[in-house]
Amino acid sequence: MNDLTLTVSSPPHWHTGQKISKITYGLMIALIPAIIMGIINYKMHAVRVISVAIVSAMAAEAIMQYAMKRPLSLTDGSAALSGLLLALMLPASVPWWLVVIGSMVGIIVGKQIFGGIGGYPFNPVLIGWAIVTISWPGHLNFDDVLVNFNLGNVPMAYPLTTLKNSGAAGLNIFNYGNLLLGKQLGGIGASATLWLLIGGLFAIIRGYIPWRIPVSFIAGVFFASGIYWLANSTVHANPLFHILTGNVMLGAFFLATDSTTSPVNNWAMILFGVGCGILTIIIRIYGKYPDGVMFAILLMNMVNPLLDKIRPRVIGKVSPKRKEEGF
Repeated sequence: MNDLTLTVSSPPHWHTGQKISKITYGLMIALIPAIIMGIINYKMHAVRVISVAIVSAMAAEAIMQYAMKRPLSLTDGSAALSGLLLALMLPASVPWWLVVIGSMVGIIVGKQIFGGIGGYPFNPVLIGWAIVTISWPGHLNFDDVLVNFNLGNVPMAYPLTTLKNSGAAGLNIFNYGNLLLGKQLGGIGASATLWLLIGGLFAIIRGYIPWRIPVSFIAGVFFASGIYWLANSTVHANPLFHILTGNVMLGAFFLATDSTTSPVNNWAMILFGVGCGILTIIIRIYGKYPDGVMFAILLMNMVNPLLDKIRPRVIGKVSPKRKEEGF
């Protein structure tokens, strides 16, 4: 009896019967509205960053798989999706070499060293983003590097930096309709709030991502920011402002839902999402960086193994005899 051993690998455990390629290409299709909005705002600068990020991510994956004598898996689309997500978080003015470093570090250090899909503990896209953000903060300062871009009748100020420097009193220059439509300073696609929401809902309906993580993520942002806003509305922004700005939509639908670094059980997903949302607001208020979405997700990636210990109650009872036998 002891010879009958069930070996279960680490997550992701996806039960929809869909191939990895179908999910990754489906998510890229869901991101098309945000990509279009980014190109409308930043023209060929956005095309340059997106192209370089995707190509360098795919090149890094191919080089590592060849060097480690693993089967090439470029056709599954995971490397291309990683490069695309990184590009959408970066400003359109970022130099090409920084894009290459971010993409390659994310794939090599964040993904392939741990064995590829299913093995890495932290979201590879966020690993690449964190390295370039900490190493070259000047290139990621939206107020400085995007000042020469013309977005039409839109304040050329990053909303979250304005909030951090001036408090809620300085937010009267922003129109909530423009924030919703993506007419705001920020990453190439991360600021396209409405379009990311539409793409995220498409991904949920198609079964590419679970609904519990993005819903609980946004709920966590709303809850935490609401508490601070009610405590002091002259200093802290209202929940709607926090939801419409920064990387909340991109993080909730396309980064926190990464199947390898997020929980597989229902209640664990909800706690994971809520934790990401609450940490986002705490980092935005007390942290050095204006937006806390990416760091919040990385921190929750770290506690993901603990959350996955929360499992549904097993139906039925184990007999005392089988308990003694180790079942």
